[in-house]
Amino acid sequence: MRNRTRAMAVGVSLAASVLLLQGSALGAGTSNDRGGHTMTFHVLFSDPNYTDLGAPGFSAADVIVFHDQLFQSGEAVGDEIGSCVLVDATGLSNCSGVMQLENRGTITFSFVNAPPPHKVLAVTGGSGQFRTTRGDGTLDENEDGTGTLVLRLS
Repeated sequence: MRNRTRAMAVGVSLAASVLLLQGSALGAGTSNDRGGHTMTFHVLFSDPNYTDLGAPGFSAADVIVFHDQLFQSGEAVGDEIGSCVLVDATGLSNCSGVMQLENRGTITFSFVNAPPPHKVLAVTGGSGQFRTTRGDGTLDENEDGTGTLVLRLS
């Protein structure tokens, strides 16, 4: 159960990190074919915080919260926080989060978290330099508590 909780938390953290990385990459990213920007981040996942609210063990209504660090070119560029609500014992959950990019603003995101290490995110808004941001992204988890977040913003 502990490994499963850790895997869920890492998945959630990675997804959140991916979103944060998108925001950081916007300023330093490259253009894509849709006229937007692509940003890439290295994510350092936090230890997940799991609250067992439903039936004992992974079950509907349980909550995972995360606070991950985001990096670009070896430099810390921000962090991301968020939560996931489990919908069943497999770890399937509805997640949302906010990335803070130093002195630039925030980027909000949501995603469906499932056990595979590849997550697809929707960028749902932002503030500051990112107030009109929208787009999508991917978060790919590594087995060492790190991952790669790629955001495509328009």
